[in-house]
Amino acid sequence: MEVTVIGAGLAGSEAALQLAKRGYTVNLYEMRPKKTTGAHTGENCAEFVCSNSLGSADTTNASGLLKHEMELLGGELIKIAYECRVPAGSALAIDRELFSKKVTEKITNTPNINLIREELTQIPETPVIIASGPLTSDTLAENIKEFTQSEHLHFFDAIAPIVEKDSIDFDKAFYASRYDKGEASYINCPMNKDEYDKFYNILINAPKIELKEFEKNAKFFESCLPIEVLASRGVDTLRFGPMKPVGLVDKRTGIENYAVVQLRQDNSAKTLYNLVGFQTNLKWGSQKELLQSIPGLENANIVRYGVMHRNTFINSPRILNATLQTRKRPDLFFAGQITGTEGYTESIATGLLAGINMAKFLSGERLLQLPQETMLGALTHYISNPEHEKFQPINSNWGILPPVELPKKERKNKKLKAELMAERSISALKSVY
Repeated sequence: MEVTVIGAGLAGSEAALQLAKRGYTVNLYEMRPKKTTGAHTGENCAEFVCSNSLGSADTTNASGLLKHEMELLGGELIKIAYECRVPAGSALAIDRELFSKKVTEKITNTPNINLIREELTQIPETPVIIASGPLTSDTLAENIKEFTQSEHLHFFDAIAPIVEKDSIDFDKAFYASRYDKGEASYINCPMNKDEYDKFYNILINAPKIELKEFEKNAKFFESCLPIEVLASRGVDTLRFGPMKPVGLVDKRTGIENYAVVQLRQDNSAKTLYNLVGFQTNLKWGSQKELLQSIPGLENANIVRYGVMHRNTFINSPRILNATLQTRKRPDLFFAGQITGTEGYTESIATGLLAGINMAKFLSGERLLQLPQETMLGALTHYISNPEHEKFQPINSNWGILPPVELPKKERKNKKLKAELMAERSISALKSVY
């Protein structure tokens, strides 16, 4: 039996591999390179377009727990991610080009996956998983809108700049991880108050790229705000956000600075670094002026400027069950960021669940509905909860899980709470899978 998967991004690639290893033939449609998205730069499957980090790998972190759940569920892309890991402290950061290459090779070398480089503009009548991503083409989006009979919601996603390591001045910059936790794998550019004030003045006065008319009323996703939007909330907002200096001390001076810009390794060769939290929609000339005002980056060679693009997602509480199956049509599933899950890890995880459940549907088995005590279960229950009146994208976080009871004297112990939630999640997952 054949299944169509639309989109060879993170979710679609994972879903296709899950179906293929269960014996199903998969027609995996990807419109790139014939038609571009404005954010992708290559034609390989599962391309990372924003950060190169999947977040924490520690199970006492919500994102780390989700990764462990994927491993227990037999995820394919999470294995490849660990194979392509680059140093980033406790975070799982990857060489994005190597990762995408390896995923593409695995897909093309899997006999029962047909990778078709064409745009699908209509939802097929055959079994299908739509994983077209937050950059779904306008024609397919209109067809999805007709099927769902509800308006699409939109928000913006912004991409951070990348610079060459060799152009960083290490007389000023230094390696460190916050509180010396894990390997000192981040490059840190420190600022005193005068330097920060100069940087902030450039930022708030810098011209931005003009938004298209249809984009002007869309919403930003709170965890991926452009740096200029954060700066507009107050002069110290950045110093308590992405430029927080706490726990970052240059051992050469012993000084904890007024503000710090962090850069994270972006490829295995350690030649490229992206600016953490510096998603932006500033014009490129302004970006260059802003970045070169940062101590240590005065002569930085910028290999990719930040950009901002519109993301599209469906009104999942009206459309989906927690199994990611549509309520209206049982042989149609959605996966990835188009469902309203936000983040790389979350995209892969929903692709994994959609692939498993499509296989179960086709074989006549009961679909896998994960317990709400699991991170993926909580996530899929959240996005499919019909009580949501104003649905907005969500990523993995402890707040969507049922609470755990702690002794009164331990109620403020966040670490213990996370440990107990993680243990409960893993136990709950093993009880159903």
